[in-house]
This record gives sequence, structure tokens and C-alpha cells, in this order.
Amino acid sequence: MMLLISAVVFTACEDSASSPSPSASAPGKESASPTAAAPSQIAGYKEAPMLAKLVSAGSLKPVTDRMPDKDDIMVERVTDQIGQYGGDWKMPWGGPNDRWAVGQPTEEALFRFNKDGSGVEPNVAKSYEVNKDSTEFTIHLRKGMKWSDGVPFTADDVIFYWEHMLTKETFGKKIYDAYYSVDPVTGEKALAKVTKVDDYTFKVTHKYPSVQFLERVAIDNKWFFAPAHFQKTILPEFVGEDKALEIAKQWGFADVKSFLVATGYYYWINPQIPTLRAWVAKNDPNSDQFIMERNPYYWKVDSEGNQLPYMDRIVATKVQDPAQRVLGALAGNYNLLDFDFKDFTVLKENEKKAGFSVLSWSTPTWSSAGLQFNQTIEDPNLRKLFQDIRFREAVSVAVDRKEVSEIVTNGLGAPQQASVPEGLVGYQKGWAEQWSQFDQARANKLLDEIGLTKRDKNNFRMNADGSDLTITIIEPNTNSASFLELVKKYYEQVGLKVDIKVVDTGTHNDLKYANKIPVTTENISLVNVAFRPDTLVPLRVLTPWLGNYGLYTSSNGKEGVKPEGDVAQILDDWNKVKSSTTKEDILKWSNEIIKLHQKNQWLIGYAGPTPKLIVASNKMGNVPKTLVFADEFRSIGHGHPAQFFIKQ
Repeated sequence: MMLLISAVVFTACEDSASSPSPSASAPGKESASPTAAAPSQIAGYKEAPMLAKLVSAGSLKPVTDRMPDKDDIMVERVTDQIGQYGGDWKMPWGGPNDRWAVGQPTEEALFRFNKDGSGVEPNVAKSYEVNKDSTEFTIHLRKGMKWSDGVPFTADDVIFYWEHMLTKETFGKKIYDAYYSVDPVTGEKALAKVTKVDDYTFKVTHKYPSVQFLERVAIDNKWFFAPAHFQKTILPEFVGEDKALEIAKQWGFADVKSFLVATGYYYWINPQIPTLRAWVAKNDPNSDQFIMERNPYYWKVDSEGNQLPYMDRIVATKVQDPAQRVLGALAGNYNLLDFDFKDFTVLKENEKKAGFSVLSWSTPTWSSAGLQFNQTIEDPNLRKLFQDIRFREAVSVAVDRKEVSEIVTNGLGAPQQASVPEGLVGYQKGWAEQWSQFDQARANKLLDEIGLTKRDKNNFRMNADGSDLTITIIEPNTNSASFLELVKKYYEQVGLKVDIKVVDTGTHNDLKYANKIPVTTENISLVNVAFRPDTLVPLRVLTPWLGNYGLYTSSNGKEGVKPEGDVAQILDDWNKVKSSTTKEDILKWSNEIIKLHQKNQWLIGYAGPTPKLIVASNKMGNVPKTLVFADEFRSIGHGHPAQFFIKQ
């Protein structure tokens, strides 16, 4: 049986200047590291001037002593040319709660997706082997690789993470679904075993076949490791509860739980914590400017032996208003950042004057303007309403999509329903047209049928019991303001009162996990449900539409809301995906999950997907012209930023 590589087709492909990366190897064969040249072919190694000065001063070891063994150094492909050292990547961010702004582009996964998204390739891992029935994965690490503080990185860091952090849920996350295999006959779920083979090899053993294990780990648990030498100094298991609380308070945390989440999961913004990333946090993330500086122990080079990254620092400047991102880009304050397509016109008009290029990266999103309705919201009237398919059809046909398309996307997002884009796994012909015709008479008829016939003094519909009915949309920013004003106008034309609330990103996230967001604009964006089911399958609390269905699954029924009907069927189908032993069966059951989403339309879309805009200074080199911008691939991180450089 072959390791699954589900082909994913995109309208935009890899920059033509880039060479294709090798895909995953067949089971039983060791995969090559995704390099442009073998490390052994490189005559010598060079480093950034700022590090060379430290070596000359005697405060840092020579570059050859800081890198992995020669054969285990990773040679990173460059997009266009060998870069130059120096300079800062200047970007905006919203402060510590906006941690993914610096987290995604600096992430170093055990395995990462190759450029076209068709499979995975080793990254932190050097190589791997898979047995015939995909139950045993032997993973080899890079000998001599080090954490950013110079301490060796070994299989002990993987085993420590597994035994003392992940399986004990110290950082607030349940054990990821990737680590469970499923009996194809009974549906029984079994947790994998992770064992050390030697200092640079470990083995993951599943009870049942897990054909997509590497792809799932590349999404679910990208950092399948942690610096054991640091974590031993803070985890209650090692220092005791009282000492852990004392340490947490010294760091500025009120309790141990929040402290361990910040240090075990969102670790990259803490300068005290060693990392494998190209840049390392250097100051307090609460500062007006958050600085990340090159990692002297980074384990990648270019084909000429230059230790990466090329850029010295990442400088993230705190902004309060999303409008500051546009103004800052126009003023030249930032040299590489992403935008949604609503800013296309102003950015394109100023492209030449501001000295930057507007690049369009394709996205796997279902919609550019849509709403998710929480199926498990606490309010019983709203829950009953949102779960009624007639309501979802009513709010779908109540809005003029042509106007949404023109005003929100400049006509670039087609007036259509939220659906899997053509060319992606799960595309269903005709789905984009479902409930997409503007028909307020139909909307009113459906709302009357539901029983929302009572009106208040302002002619807004009330619940059947005569209580107030307000559709509250809670947003983490003002980016969707123009779209939501249109939604409000059209909903109120059919008698539905709308209240729009904007909170900060951290609060929005907290409300989502607390199941207190009735409606929000969060989109569905995934390459392949078989690779990343979480937004479509209620496995954990993540996506607003599924709310506490995910909590029920992740807590093994101890908390949350028990899935029923088609939501329960989705879970059954997912278990069939997990237990499949062939590519054909995985595609079959993945398609069944997608069809249930088409049937129920939990996400209502009012305009089709648009590209993600990457605004890059003309002095920024090696940024791919076209690529896939997807969370699975870590957004801008998919362009491998360690090889980006500033033209001097």
C-alpha cells in the first residue's frame, strides 16, 4: 500500500523560478531531505556579519561548530537567487494576542508541505521510513542539531514532549486526532505509541493503519518536540505546584494554567524559551516593537553554504487599527505583509509610488464574505433557530450577492454560495449556486413558516415565545465592516434585527472557546478535509459553526453538546476516513463529509473566494510571485522566509 498523496490542484502554481521539491517517499524507503544540493557538496560555510563579529570577539563558536553534522545540514532552495545578509523584515502586528503574525512565517515543522501541497517533506526531521501497512513510522532527526541556546536537539526532546506535555495536556490542548488510528471494522480508536530508538531516531507505532499520519502531523502538531531542558524548569511535574505558581507570577501570569499555555504552545514570543526557528524572540512582546533576531544555531544553509536566515531581524510594530496596516504599507513602514482583497484598489494604485509589488497568492477558501452560525450557542431560541435549515436558507436568499460582490470584493468575488472551489478535493458541481438567488419574498415565507411571525414596535421579528430576537455578530476587527453593514441592511429588510460587536482578537478567541459567539465572519479555508478535518469535523473547539460539538468529542463526552443527525454522521464518516487503507476509500469518505456540508450549509457565503494579496517591497528578494496561501502551509511561511532577503 502506498503512502497517500492526494493531488491538490490550484489555479495559481509555484513560481516558475523555483525548482519543485521532492514529495514524500513510498513506504519502506527513506525519503531524501528537500534540498537543492547535497550538504556534502558544499565546500565550506559562511555566516552573517553580525554573527562573524561575535565569533571574532570570542562570544560565539564558529559556524561549523554550531551547525548539525555536515551530512545532516538542510540545504534550502532559494526562489530566485542567492541572497544577501542584513536588514529587517518590517511588519505590523496587534501585540501578543496576534502571535500567529510572527508565529506562522517563522514556524519550523517536523514535516512541512511541499510547494504544490500534494504531500509532505522532511524539515526538522531529516528522513523517515514507513512499513507496508502504514502502522509504523520511523523518523530520523539531524545529528548535531541544536536549540537556539546551543543545547543539542535530540529524540529525547520528542519523547519528553510526548510523555510530559502532549499526553498530559499541560498546554491546554487535547491529544491531536493525528495520533489516533481507527479499527476499520469496529471503529475503535487507539492512541499511538512513541518510542526512542536512539539519540536521533524515534518511532511512532499505530495499532491500525494510519495512511495519512505524516500529513496530519504536518497540520495538527507541527512542532512534535519541545526543549526538555527548559520545560523541566517550569512544569509542575518537575518543580512542584507551589514553585510553578511562583514562577508563573514572576513571568506575569496569575495562574499556572495560563502560564503553561503561553510557554508550551505560544512559546515563540517568549525570549526565555529556546527554539529551532530562524529568528528568536529578543524582547518583551508587550513592547511597541517586538523584535526577533537571527538564531545563531539555525540548521539550514543555501546551496553556497551561507547559513540562513539572510535577514538579521523581524521587527513587528504594534498597530491598534487595521487601517494602519494599509497606511503603513503606503508610507514604506513595512516591507512584507499580507492583505485581503478588499484593499486591492488602493494598494494597486499606489504600487509604483510606494515602491512595492502586489502579488496574488491563491487561497483554498470557500467564500470571501460569509457568516458562520453557531449550532450549539447557549441561547435556546437562537440554537433552535440556527439549527433550522429553513432559517439558513432564508438568511442566504435575503441578501443581494451582486451588491456584496461589487462593494466588498470590487466584483472579483463571484456572487455565489460558500462552497469548495473548483479544482480542490471535494468540489461539488452546482454547489456554488445553492440558495444564491436574491429572493426576499422567499426569505420572508421561510421565516414565517418557522414561526417568527410576531413583530415588535420597530417591526422586527420576535421569537415565537414573544422574546427579543437579535442576531449578534461578534468580530475580532473592523475588516468586514462594509460587508456586515450590507448584511445588517438586508437582514433587517426581512425583519431580523442585527447587532454588530467588535472585540479585540484575544477576546474573540476566548469567546469562541467559551461557546459565546452566536455569529461571526470566520471563513472555511482548507486544502483537503482528509488532511485537515477540524473546521468541518467536530473534533475539537475550533470553528464557530460547530461550537461545543467539538468540545464533546475532544472531552470524550464529558463536556459540550452531543452531536446528532448529520453532525454525528460527519464523525462516523471521519472515522471511516481514518480507518481507510486505500487512497480511493479516503477520497470516498472525505467526499461524503463534504456532501453533508453542502446539504446543511452551516457557512453562508455571499461572495466567492478572492486571492490573498502579498505586498512586498521591491527591495525584498526571493518572495514567490504566486503560491498557495493556506493555514495548513503556514501562510507566508509557505514561501520559506529564511531565504527572503533585502537587496542592498
